[in-house]
Amino acid sequence: MTAQPKPLHIHILGICGTFMGGLALIARELGYQVSGSDQNVYPPMSTQLEEQGIQLLSGYKAENLNCQPDLVVIGNALSRGNPEVEAVLNRGLPYISGPQWLAEHVLQKRWVLAVAGTHGKTTTSSMLSWILDYNGFKPGFLIGGIPLNFGISARLGESDFFVIEADEYDCAFFDKRSKFVHYRPRTAILNNLEYDHADIFENIDAIKKQFQHLLRTIPGEGLVIAPDCEKHITDVINTGCWTPVVKTAIDAPAEWQAHLTKADGSQFSIRFKGESQGSVDWSLTGQHNVYNALAAIAAARHIGILPAQAIEALHQFQNVKRRMELIISSQGVKVYDDFAHHPTAIKTTLDGLRKQVGNEKILAIVEPRSNTMRLGVHTQSLAESLQQADVAIVYQPDNLGWDLTQLLQYAQNIEICNSLDAIIDKIQAETGGICHVLLMSNGSFGGIYQRLKEVL
Repeated sequence: MTAQPKPLHIHILGICGTFMGGLALIARELGYQVSGSDQNVYPPMSTQLEEQGIQLLSGYKAENLNCQPDLVVIGNALSRGNPEVEAVLNRGLPYISGPQWLAEHVLQKRWVLAVAGTHGKTTTSSMLSWILDYNGFKPGFLIGGIPLNFGISARLGESDFFVIEADEYDCAFFDKRSKFVHYRPRTAILNNLEYDHADIFENIDAIKKQFQHLLRTIPGEGLVIAPDCEKHITDVINTGCWTPVVKTAIDAPAEWQAHLTKADGSQFSIRFKGESQGSVDWSLTGQHNVYNALAAIAAARHIGILPAQAIEALHQFQNVKRRMELIISSQGVKVYDDFAHHPTAIKTTLDGLRKQVGNEKILAIVEPRSNTMRLGVHTQSLAESLQQADVAIVYQPDNLGWDLTQLLQYAQNIEICNSLDAIIDKIQAETGGICHVLLMSNGSFGGIYQRLKEVL
């Protein structure tokens, strides 16, 4: 009897990040033996990975490589000087970035539908994946969050179609191109483009250049979908595009139009080239989600799904974990967890909530945690993005690196708190009667969610 060959062993550095964790799940589906290490080995990602038989090692150490992997996949959070990275190089182990591994082992010969942009990538990717799945296309996907319709962030899929959240952040310490340059999509959604990732991009033009590289990889028989109102995206397209482009708009001329029948974006009708396609009535709010829906419907049509079928799927869409997710509802107080961490995302999220709740009280609680926020790049725009809140509380941890009191010169509704205890005390003092508390962070916010559940 012939012995079965041992599966190739992939070891992933930074495995508990959303992208790398999703990549690990897909590698496991392909039959690889998968292990990985990270400094942040805790639920829910650790649970999701361990359930799939993936070995997790806490911390970065040279001895983690004693398992002698066939290939090491290195995440973009790691750099030279990391003990495990140094061991990879010193031992001469083969290594690769996550995006390149995905491109070579998963995306080749598949119809890739990529969602790029500063905001809305996760939500739009989730909508598009759900539209395809609801209509029987069984797509693969890799998304930077957990779509509630699926309960997982990534899967290989059972068809030629693969939906991917196409991030402009770099690939690895040895590959400074944007991740999305590796994906070579046939259908591309460009949601928007603003200055972000100040730790790696000098200015907006540096980001535009990466988007121009992306456009050069899209075939002439593909499709680019973009909002008509996004100047920076228009600039990128005008620089050079060899692919048909369709534009989206809300209450304005474009191939794909939405007409709001409720100001908060929870109801709207859709037209394509002047022809009515139906109406969306769902639980999501905000004009940003209307644009996300238009783009997802347009992308689905490109692979043969009729707009009416896509709209039907969106009526069953459950959004993404940590996107305006209601986590507490008690005695008139509702607490939402939201991933918004850029001033534009904060502004549009608050605008949607304000239009939904009218004059009811809104408390906005912000942890400026992203690399760009921590550098203090968005001081004025952050303050202005919080204007729709009755009270905005911004967290000033000891290691932030800039003085948040600078915000006070631009807005009157902002208060600075130096501890989670102070934030919780303030929330308790402000939440008499009907009140909406919106927690905005791209991290764990020091475990404030669980503490609020206990006190509220």
